Amino acid sequence: MSCNACMVEEFRFEVKADGELNCRMFSSVADHLERKGVLVEAESDRFVLKEDGMRDFLDFCREHMEAECVSFRSVDDAWRPIAEAAEILDSQWIDEVIASGLVTCHAQPILNGDEEVFAYEMLARFYREDGSVIFPGEIFGAARKRGRLYALDRLCRMTAVRFASFIDKKAFINFIPTSIYSPEFCLKSTVQLANRLGVDPNRLVFEVVETDKVEDTDHLKRILAYYREKGFRYALDDVGAGFSTIELLSELQPHYMKLDMKYVQGVSTDSEKQKTAEAFLQQAMKMGSVPLAEGIETREDFEWLRDRGYQLFQGYLFGKPAPIAEKGRKVISKC
Repeated sequence: MSCNACMVEEFRFEVKADGELNCRMFSSVADHLERKGVLVEAESDRFVLKEDGMRDFLDFCREHMEAECVSFRSVDDAWRPIAEAAEILDSQWIDEVIASGLVTCHAQPILNGDEEVFAYEMLARFYREDGSVIFPGEIFGAARKRGRLYALDRLCRMTAVRFASFIDKKAFINFIPTSIYSPEFCLKSTVQLANRLGVDPNRLVFEVVETDKVEDTDHLKRILAYYREKGFRYALDDVGAGFSTIELLSELQPHYMKLDMKYVQGVSTDSEKQKTAEAFLQQAMKMGSVPLAEGIETREDFEWLRDRGYQLFQGYLFGKPAPIAEKGRKVISKC
């Protein structure tokens, strides 16, 4: 069994219309789309068309139909106003990024208290065919609009595993829990790739992105149980004040916990941040998790956290994300 959401398949739109005017002209519209070769199927009040015909239909709808009474959906998504289809059409470029694998990895060092490199976080960097850079916020935003988040997350995860084979330290690899339908199917290829490249599972740490936004705890537990079963480690990212995820932390027992950078930067002089950092540290130690402070930019913050008992550190103070040479020699720049 394979997961279709992980692939970039032809985009199709299902359109339905309400209102007397729309219904009166619906059959003529469907006939026109069929003549153009973009109609997939049609019923009395709805039709499915290929993306090639959607832009033309959208323009026609705005000019001649009661657009507020026309809605669409893609695959099995919820029905949405037809005007929102433009966002999906404008994000078509992301399909080429995913299909052509226009992504590489940069690495940012994670140090221990002796300022020795313990691991690297693998960070995806995207490029268009002309070589120009696509910022992560732009590409993930487009992926969400177009329903390609699953395929994009898989591409990033597989690329990170491949680049992890070029370094000799642990590799932290981000993943979005909601992008995984079933760990047994969606993560199978990740495990196979690691095995094929000879990467020791113990060197790979899969990092949950947006820990505080996790809603389906049981689904996340199944994912992490699968990783654990295969010998991998996992981390929770951006854990912060109040521990809104306190029950989640206890249930998941993460190998690593990252303190949100907003509580790290300036912690050496901010009493409120110090309270959060100390409470976080106590919780991590209680669960047997390794506490990691990210976003460190000053030596004062680093030393304050280290002296309190934090074990791992990440931030521009130690190094910015930098390219990884694909033949085994890592290229990491110091600030």
